[in-house]
This record gives sequence, C-alpha cells and structure tokens, in this order.
Amino acid sequence: MAGWIGFSLSQILIGFIGEMNRPDIMAQIPIPNFFIAGAAKAGTTSLYHYLKQHPDIFMSPVKEPCHFAKELRPANYSHETRANLQKAMDDLRSQLNSGADTSAEEGIVEDREDYLKLFRGVREERVIGEASVSYLWSVTASKEIASFNPAAKIVLILRHPAERAFSNYIYYLADGHISHSFRQHMDLCLKSDEVLGLYHPFLDVGLYGQQVERWLTHIPREQVGVWLYEETTADPDKFFNEVLTFLGVDAEFRPDRSRRHLKMQVPRMTGAAPLVRWGSSWRAYIPQGARPALKKASLQAEWPTKDEC
Repeated sequence: MAGWIGFSLSQILIGFIGEMNRPDIMAQIPIPNFFIAGAAKAGTTSLYHYLKQHPDIFMSPVKEPCHFAKELRPANYSHETRANLQKAMDDLRSQLNSGADTSAEEGIVEDREDYLKLFRGVREERVIGEASVSYLWSVTASKEIASFNPAAKIVLILRHPAERAFSNYIYYLADGHISHSFRQHMDLCLKSDEVLGLYHPFLDVGLYGQQVERWLTHIPREQVGVWLYEETTADPDKFFNEVLTFLGVDAEFRPDRSRRHLKMQVPRMTGAAPLVRWGSSWRAYIPQGARPALKKASLQAEWPTKDEC
C-alpha cells in the first residue's frame, strides 16, 4: 500500500511540475518586463511615480528593491550600516509575507519568492516594472536580469557625473548622514575601501561608459532605452512620450505632475538633521510626531535649481 501511495504521489508531482513548466502556465505568472536601472539622481523617482499612474503599467510598490544587484547585501556594507539595513530588510520581508499592502520608497528584497510578491497586485496591466538605480552600477544585475527575463526592456537616464555626485552629496547632507564640505567628501571617497557605505561606490556610479557597455553585452540594443538627464528636464513631455512609446503603451497619457519627488534641500543647521535621520541613536528620544517638523525646520525650502531626483 505504501509503495502504491508513494508511486501515485510521485506521479502527481511530476505531472504538476510538468504542467507548471508549460509556456502558457508560466506566462500567467506576473513578472517584471521592464526596469528603470538608473542612473542615480537623474529623475528616476519622478519617472517611477509618473509611470505608476498609467493604467497599462504596474510598478512595484517598493521602489529600489535592488533584487538583482547581488552586491547590495548586508555582509558587504560597513559595520555601522549593516545592522540597520538587515533590520529594514527583515521588516520588509515580514510585510510581504503578511499579505498586507506594501509601499516603501526603498527596501532591498533578497529572496526571489519575496521579490515576486511585489507583483502580486498585477491585474490587467501589460507592462510590469520596477526601479532600482543600483542596477546600472551593479556588475551582477544585467546578467541576472537577462537570465530572469530575456525580453525585459531597460530604461537608463544618464546625468553628468559631476552634477550627479553633487546632487548625491546634497542628499546626504540634508538627510543628516554627513556635515562636511563637498571637497572633504570627495577626498574621503578617494580614500575609501570597497566596503559599501557613504563613500563607496559614490564615485564609481558615475562610470557610465563601462556600465552601459555591460548592459549591452547581456541585453539586445533594441531593448535598452538611453536618455540624457538634461534632455529629460528640457522637454519633460517629449521624454515621457518617448518612454511610453518605448514600453509599448498609450503614449498620449499625461500624468499628474503637481507633486514633485525628492526635491533637493540643504540644511539650515547641519546639527539638527542627524537627530531625526534613520538609524540615529538620538531618534528614539524624539517623539515620532515631532520628527517631520524638526527635519523640515532644519532644511531650506528647496535648493535653488530645477532638480527632480
């Protein structure tokens, strides 16, 4: 009897696995078919939110899941960052496993099963995407994505490396991670080791030539769309129309641009911002309701340039 039961169960399992491997069954599993892969500080957050409004596009509720950038794992980060990063990853994983709606500006998702849960909200949308700017810099991401979905389309926006670096520096300054000058930050970046953190890969992310070449090694040229940041800000409607055309959806759609995303801000007083930033030891002593007001008071309203990052 036991042998008969074992034989039957094995036959059922073999049949089930065979059924799952059928192309028409696999096609029913929602997986991303396009990626906003960078560059950092080049308007990708705004593009992510605008595309999210399109009725034919589904965007991962978590921006920056960084799943295919295998370098971005806690073991590769500096000691002062590692514990907070691991906790954030564990919290996000708990949310995904709970079945609750998940939405976060960023959060590394390491496990493949967890990653696919980001797309369980797909309904009738034909274009499914996510936005992780680390993919442009990552050595692993292009090959991993090509293996995961060979038909995937890639959106790249390249910004002048010096302007990108300064924008990134202002972000760190406003968020309370640093309080030194831009020149001092550059010196620290040049002296840093390969440990991931504030100083690495701060400069390496601007090496676009070798990064784009790596993408074109693994993804067909016609599936890679490349734009210059200066062009996207000079004519936003034209840029958005081109992206929609590239993705194969209705290009006449116009998003609501009334809200700007990640506006550049600089500190009025560099001593206050570190108190309320993520991971600060002082943060626990500041009432949660007071943190946004304190951070807002410590920042100027806006950096006096047109910059959506």
